[in-house]
Amino acid sequence: MEIYALYGKSGTGKSTSALSFAYSHGITTIIDDGLLIHNGRKAAGTSAKYEKTYITAVKRAIFFYDDHAREVQEALRSLAIDKLLLIGTSKKMVNRIADQLELGTIDHYFAVEDVRSSKEIKMALYTRQMQEKHVIPLPYKEVEQNIFKRIMQKGKKIFFQQKKLIGETTIIQPNFQDGMIHIDDQVFKQIISKSCESLEVVKKCSQVDIHIEHLPCIKVHLILHYSAVKPLRSTIAAIQQAIFNDFLFHFQIEPATIDVHIKQLDVAGS
Repeated sequence: MEIYALYGKSGTGKSTSALSFAYSHGITTIIDDGLLIHNGRKAAGTSAKYEKTYITAVKRAIFFYDDHAREVQEALRSLAIDKLLLIGTSKKMVNRIADQLELGTIDHYFAVEDVRSSKEIKMALYTRQMQEKHVIPLPYKEVEQNIFKRIMQKGKKIFFQQKKLIGETTIIQPNFQDGMIHIDDQVFKQIISKSCESLEVVKKCSQVDIHIEHLPCIKVHLILHYSAVKPLRSTIAAIQQAIFNDFLFHFQIEPATIDVHIKQLDVAGS
């Protein structure tokens, strides 16, 4: 059996990327947070996200409990598996999982930065830190819904290269989390407005639209001072860069798109 490992810090989107990564490498079976997932369905194990404390969640994820490890080992022996993907927060963790399950040496290691962009990772970290959302790479109906205090929502269908449906995720908020922080959309809009209006070229920021779901998309409507000293294109690029820098500084996430709509040019001397 060929063993792959995908590792990265908690909240960087490993579980979200697991289905696409596995499909692209011809992997049918995933071990993630204590679960053995085969062909998109739970085959054995118990999710660490079902635990009530962080410590027991970590123990569950590394198969610390003998009965849990034996259950997954037996399921692995009963399945015809050519390739297996282990997911963990570090190389040390995935090696520990391989040892606990007596899988042998891991053949291929991939960091989450190898499979996700900086923008995707920062957005995933924001979602984890602000909203305490966790992803299980299983369909909604496969997850034990009566376990969580803050129950789940259906995640999203995962398509490979936007064409072939290869799986589905579920979003949950585990019991071992303390709660969440919510940042109102108006805060985002105020920061963006101040970023724009701090530039001499901007006379007024008349409107800001922002959508933060998968990746943040920003649209600003501006009235500009215009003297034709600099080409308008380079002026707009400078505005976009200023918004990007301030958004990253305040929220530690990178906007995916920044669309600037010029509503009016206040031409110098007119």
